[in-house]
Amino acid sequence: MDASSADPTCDRRVAAARAAFDEGRTRDHLWRSRQLAGLIRLIDAHEEDIVKALGRELGKPRAEALTAEAWLVRAEARETSRSFRRWARPRSVRTPLSLFPGASRIVPEPRGVALIMGAWNYPFLLTLSPLIGALGAGCAAVVKPSEQAPATADLLAELLPRYLDPEAVQVVQGDADGAARLLEQRFDLILYTGGARVGRLVMAAAARHLTPVILELGGKSPALVHDSADIAEAARRIAWGKSLNAGQTCTAPDYVLAPRGRMDAFLEAYGAALARFHGDDAAASPDYGRILNRRHFDRLSAYLGDGRVVIGGRTDPANLFIEPTVLVEAPGDAPVMQEEIFGPILPLIPYDSWDEALAFVRARDKPLAAYAFGRDRDAIDRVERDISAGAFCGNDVILQQTVPDLPFGGVGASGMGAYHGRAGFDAFSHAKAVLRRPVRFDSGLRFPPHPEGKLRRLRSFF
Repeated sequence: MDASSADPTCDRRVAAARAAFDEGRTRDHLWRSRQLAGLIRLIDAHEEDIVKALGRELGKPRAEALTAEAWLVRAEARETSRSFRRWARPRSVRTPLSLFPGASRIVPEPRGVALIMGAWNYPFLLTLSPLIGALGAGCAAVVKPSEQAPATADLLAELLPRYLDPEAVQVVQGDADGAARLLEQRFDLILYTGGARVGRLVMAAAARHLTPVILELGGKSPALVHDSADIAEAARRIAWGKSLNAGQTCTAPDYVLAPRGRMDAFLEAYGAALARFHGDDAAASPDYGRILNRRHFDRLSAYLGDGRVVIGGRTDPANLFIEPTVLVEAPGDAPVMQEEIFGPILPLIPYDSWDEALAFVRARDKPLAAYAFGRDRDAIDRVERDISAGAFCGNDVILQQTVPDLPFGGVGASGMGAYHGRAGFDAFSHAKAVLRRPVRFDSGLRFPPHPEGKLRRLRSFF
């Protein structure tokens, strides 16, 4: 389908998903199990198709396409398939003595029809990972892949109806106008991954139907390097996280704070790590991707003037290539320090005390992730405790996203709500409060009239 035009059948697709949910089929545990198994079969049968599509979108290396997208989806689908029945069990809670012999429990029930709006930077992972939570919870879903990743969107539109229930799981393609048309529909939950500007539009549209939202929005995730850190190891891990997907990762380190006296050592180690990863010419590396399109290339290229380039800096507009780059002396009010970079450009900022480094981060919007490196446990504990972020990772970057049982989500400007594993099941479920009481037994204390003697007896229950 041409992604530049809205899908004229989107209204019917939403209605079909609603009908499948209202029919009750998605609540059945066998149905849920079959959908998750179908998703696993899809990946196993079409690994090479997935790799090719992601290569066309972003020049994504084969290893990244598999390890950071396809295999992560498969692992999460397997974990949810093994666990959703346990997550779905009602949970008994204590019932007050005044309600004896009543019984109280919390019953997870599917929210209904979910709209999942995927992102372009990881178009397979960030579209299907939320869908796993929806299927495990027993929801129907309308999936809107990003129009900025048309090869993956077309692949999902072709494959999902073949491996999943084609009525309960609908795929709708289209541009921004098509997305706006979708958002006019009534959903029971909307999950959007992308930028804050569109996130606000999604939230405003959801408010018309009082629809809850999960927003994964990104932000400027800091990496703080303590004086006690193994500089070579910290630089290697940060360089990996910043060059993964050519920096187009929502949880990539956005800037680094390093001790003033160890700046040169960090730069030397960072350059050496990049040379080991990609050789002397990253443009020739089979393990380094490309920028999505010319608009993003031009935006990133403009950041190169916001500081002094000390590593990298080469660009090739014809091939949408930007070399892994480090900037120093970037002013605090420069765009590269105010906007999420979402590319392979890394500002390096010196600090004179750990207090100063933490204050620098706290003065800014809450990030999607925060990272800290060091052997001093107390110093790392302070970052975990004092920096509010969607996630924290000590002595590494990004890998917290690969832990199936850790929720993925932001806080403040970096988003709201979370999913992955149990958190995904919970996100697409409503925790229904249930109290069951017998028909015949009732003390009558609650019913008027309420003389003082009855009130004294009632008080003993509170």
